[in-house]
Parts: sequence; C-alpha cells; structure tokens
Amino acid sequence: MGKKFCISSLASIITGALLVASVILSSGCDFTDSDSSDLGFMPAMSGTEAGIVLDAGDIEFYTVPSSLPSGDHGDIIKYREAEVNIPGAPSVNAWNVMYYSTDSLGVPNIVTGTVIVPTKLWSLFSNRPIIAYAIGTHGLCQTCAPSVQMKAGLDYESENLAQILNQNYAVVITDNPGYTIDAIPTYMSGKAQGHSLLDMVTAAGKLSPANLSKNAKVAIWGYSQGGQTASFAGELQPAYAPDINLVGVAAGGVPADFFAVAPYLDGKNGSAFLLSTVIGLWSQYPEGIPLPDLANAEGMAAIAEARTMCVFEALFTYMNTPLSTFVTGNTPFEELVAIPSVNETLDAQTLGRSPIEVPVFMYHGTSDEFIELEQCLKLKERYCDLGVNTTFMVFAGEHITTQFQASPYVLNWIAQRLDGDEAIGTCGNPGWRPQTTANPPEGDFIVSLNAWALDAVVHLKTLMQRVTLPSTSTFTCDNNMTTKKLTGNMEVPEFKANINVILPLQVKMIITGVGDSPLTGDVNLDENGILHVHGHMMTDIRIQSITMLGIPIGTYVHTKDPVDFPIDFDGPISALGSGKLTFTGTTRFSSMTGNWLFNGLFTSLMSGSGQTFEFTVSPPSPILW
Repeated sequence: MGKKFCISSLASIITGALLVASVILSSGCDFTDSDSSDLGFMPAMSGTEAGIVLDAGDIEFYTVPSSLPSGDHGDIIKYREAEVNIPGAPSVNAWNVMYYSTDSLGVPNIVTGTVIVPTKLWSLFSNRPIIAYAIGTHGLCQTCAPSVQMKAGLDYESENLAQILNQNYAVVITDNPGYTIDAIPTYMSGKAQGHSLLDMVTAAGKLSPANLSKNAKVAIWGYSQGGQTASFAGELQPAYAPDINLVGVAAGGVPADFFAVAPYLDGKNGSAFLLSTVIGLWSQYPEGIPLPDLANAEGMAAIAEARTMCVFEALFTYMNTPLSTFVTGNTPFEELVAIPSVNETLDAQTLGRSPIEVPVFMYHGTSDEFIELEQCLKLKERYCDLGVNTTFMVFAGEHITTQFQASPYVLNWIAQRLDGDEAIGTCGNPGWRPQTTANPPEGDFIVSLNAWALDAVVHLKTLMQRVTLPSTSTFTCDNNMTTKKLTGNMEVPEFKANINVILPLQVKMIITGVGDSPLTGDVNLDENGILHVHGHMMTDIRIQSITMLGIPIGTYVHTKDPVDFPIDFDGPISALGSGKLTFTGTTRFSSMTGNWLFNGLFTSLMSGSGQTFEFTVSPPSPILW
C-alpha cells in the first residue's frame, strides 16, 4: 500500500459499536468548547476530563490531515511548538509532533507525541542524549494523552520527566497510537506501542528546531504499560529501527504475560485496567477480540463510558467489577481466554521471546497489587536465558509508589549506560526469590507504607531550638483509597536531645503514639492524580531522664494531654514514592506532668502553642535480585 496513510475502517467499526450502545455518560471527554457533534464522529459529550477542553488549535493539530504526503515510519507529518508544564523541570523548548508509525499488524498508522529539550547547552564535544520515555496508563479519552496532560500541567508522571530534564537530557514521549481525533487507543497492544516509541525517537532526530542528532545515544524507560512498551521497543529495535543508537532499556512493573496478569486484575482492584485492555486490543485486533459479539448491553455501556475517562477516574469506577459482568451470559474470564482468537491475541502480547541486544534494567514492587510480581520475575529469567544482560531490582512498594521510588536508581543506571560503563547484570543464581507482600488485590484498595523512613524535626518555640528525631524513626500507615480513611503510627526510638537554658541540659526523650491507631484521618486520590491527606497523629512526649553537666538531676515528665500533629498533604501521587511526602504544620504542647520538681520548668520551656514540625516520609532501600 506504499507508505501513504489510509484511514482504516477499524475506527468506523468501533465508533459504530459505541453508537449502538447509545450511552455516552457525562463524566466527560470534551474535545472542544463548541458542539462536539460538529466533528461528525461522535455525539456531543458534556463535562470535561480533568478540566481539560481542547481548543480549536488543539483539535486541528490532533486531526489527521485529509491529504497526506508519502512517508516511512518515523517521518514527520507536522509539528508545532508546544507548551509543557512540568513542575520542577528546568527551562525547556518543546514541540508536538505528528508522525508515521506502524501498528501491531504491520499496517501504517499515525501517532502524536512530544519532544522536550532543555534550553541549557549540552557539551560541544558530544551529542545530547535522548531518553525515550514510555508513559504508563493514562486512560482512553483523547484528553488523557500525555501531550494534552503536560500542557495542562496535570500529567501524573511529571516527577519522572522533571528528573530526566534536570539531567539535561532530551526526552521524547509518544502519546501511543489512538490519540488523534476520531481514533481509539490500541491500549496494551505491545508491538504498536513499541513501534510508536521507536518512531518517536526517529521523528525527534528529524525535527530540525530540536537540534538532536540522529546518532545521539538513546535510552528507553517505561513503567507499567510503559514497561511493556519499553520491553517491546527493546525487542523490536534491532530489526525495526536499527539506526537508533540504543544503549539501554529500563522497564518496571511490566505486564509480561497477560495469562498471568489478567486473572490478577479480573474482579479485583485493577479491574479498570483489564476493561481498558479489552477495548484497546479490540481496537487493534477486531477479529481477535470480537467485542460486539461478546459484550452485553451493560458491557457496551461500559465501553462507551470508559472511553470518556482518564486513568484514576476509571480505576475507582470499575474497581472489583469482574469482566464477566459485561459479557453476554456472564461468561467467566477463563472461558473467554479459551476462545482461540482471544487466546492468540493475548499470546501475541507475551514478552521475552526475543532478546534485547542492549543491557536491561528491570524493577518491581513486592507489594504490587495490580501487576503480579512472579510473572515479571519469570520475564527476567527468560531474558537471562536469551543472553540479555539483565539487572533486576525489587522495591518495598506497591504499584504506584514503586514507579517513583525507583526513579533515582533508574536514572543512575541510565547515566552509566550513556557514559559507556559496563553493565553488571544479576542473571546469576541469587540463592533467593522475591516474594509478594501485596495487600489482597480484591476488596478495598489499600496503599500501605510499612515502616518507611521518617525524617522529622520539631522546632520548640520558647527555646527557639530544634529537636531532630533519630534517623531510625519510621512511619507506618494504611491509605484506604476505597473508604478514604487513613490509619497508622510512627515509631521513634528513645533518643537524647540537648536543651540549652542557663546551663545545657541533656534529656532522654521518648515520643510514642497514643491509642490503637495514633494516626487517623482522610485520604483521597482525585481524578487528576492529586493525593489529599488530612489527619492527626496523637502522641505523648516524655522526658525520661534529665542530666546537667553529665549529672542526673531528674526523671520522667510528659505532656499532660496528647500532642496533636496535624498530618496534611495535597500534592501529586508521585510524592508517595519519590521521598517528597512531607507534612509540615504547627501544634501545641500541653503543660508537663509526672515530676513536681520539674513540671513547672519544662512547662515553661516546652509548652504552649506555635511549636512547628516537619515530617518527611521516604521508602526503604531496594534490593538487587
């Protein structure tokens, strides 16, 4: 068919099926601030996703031109200067690009993406490296596309992008296939995603204002859906894009085997991902996933509704809903998988059948409640058996926290590859195997922080002194995202603190939680990926012993009433794993009691309002496997 793009009948088939459902709910996927029905491909939709409405310029850019030039995969169709709002990033120049790619069936398709280049100069003696960043699940609505989310300053992966850009690397992000106007994302179609990422790199090298070399060193990085994309891109690169100077692939939380991953999602916390996968694979493989023949009326309504949602809204909407709910006759998942065409389609997404010719860094959270740990361990073993130089790291986090907990380690590994250092893999027999510590994947969705490091400082107002808690202090909590309730505690070992009055006193201090659950409150993850935590940590502060000039002079005074440390945070979900989960505030210490000789002294020194504090919670260190 040459390389000229042809509009596939697939979009028409799927759009027709959605129209049959005649249900487009008002949860919102607005494409324009005018009547969406004017676009002629979908009925008008009220509301907006994440407050985003595409303006006329955006609609024009994401609309495939009616007349297209001939082109090969990786060729640019059009581009424009882009606005990207990435908190914490340096000054950058950015462009949106529409380019040719290839879907999972080898058919040419058209994809959009973003190229971001720091304004700070790179070395005069080498080419600026490129990080091809494969995004995780964003949702099926067009406004969920990373290029749209970054313009609005709402992309939940901004933390990772900022870290890349602060290393002065260029970063390229594909939206993945299906985010042009009048298209359906081919979500979780591994080859299509891998092709689109590789072609995004090629297109960036052809974007003259970006001034990126076609010979630049390239590293690929992705997590979750992005981990699948990164792995497929690595496997496909030697044959599909051999001119890319690939030096390493980092892939975390990888759904490597759908036959293992899907049952872990079906009817459980991650049910939304399975529903989206069915829609995405149907979009790419209409004969393999005969959805119009399988879906019941409730299923067709869910398909229409899911098309209007981004990831976090969909996550809570379909949580713990079995796929059989949406299937004629409520056919269970294991019978659906046994349908030959379905089985073949799922099998086509299996990773680890082809080697990656550059070093690979894999990582996973031992508490992952969405992507099963064991199937990812097996992918590492398959790569090792194929001779791939593979390093595997496990983190004490669940799916969301691990994504950001791992970032510094990933970037350090990537920097070593870009510097030409030899990768020392972990394919030898380690003598142990990581075991899951995940909360039950069904029922309430609970994000647990188990004995995470607590870096805490309390500023005593009257003394104008700061008391630093021991470095071995820990913070434990359960964030129940279903009930939106927070419970937990902090553990602070007995420690010594110096208090300077007329003569320096040294006190041995103990801070303990009060009650069965000293930490209580509310927690919420909104549709924009913003975490809201509002609670109270009730503690008892005890002076166990007092010495002056090394001479014991008294023991045991403590706050008469519990000290209430307000635990408040409103910020990106990335803070859960990035070490940026910080609680600051002001509290009041009650009068002191317990030893009549010293009650008055320590009441005057430590009690009263205006005591400030800063608590920062960060994850445990990972382990190589």
